Amino acid sequence: MKIAVSSTGKDLDAAMDPRFGRASYILIIDSVTLEYEVIDNSKNKEAFKGAGIQTAALICEKGARALLTGFCGPNAFKGLDAAGVKVANDVHGTIKDAVSQFNKGNLVYADKANAEAHWV
Repeated sequence: MKIAVSSTGKDLDAAMDPRFGRASYILIIDSVTLEYEVIDNSKNKEAFKGAGIQTAALICEKGARALLTGFCGPNAFKGLDAAGVKVANDVHGTIKDAVSQFNKGNLVYADKANAEAHWV
């Protein structure tokens, strides 16, 4: 399964970025093979508004079926939920740790956003 993870860096040893829409990078990872694609999210990170919605659209286009992040705002959450993308909030540690927790089934999927709109 393809999963999206908000990241501070470009590899699996990077720390999670607690922000979703304004994360530095988004990694799209195959949860089985651990092959991944790095998405530079600087365009959305610096956006005046709509960062979460734009980042949500981006990960949907890449085929992600789950998102691992720290905080996801209401507009992004609505878009992801409508697209059938499960969201696991409050995830921290390294990207590798987060994927391991995902693969073990240790993450809880959210039923609502856990951040206010426009959280920076």
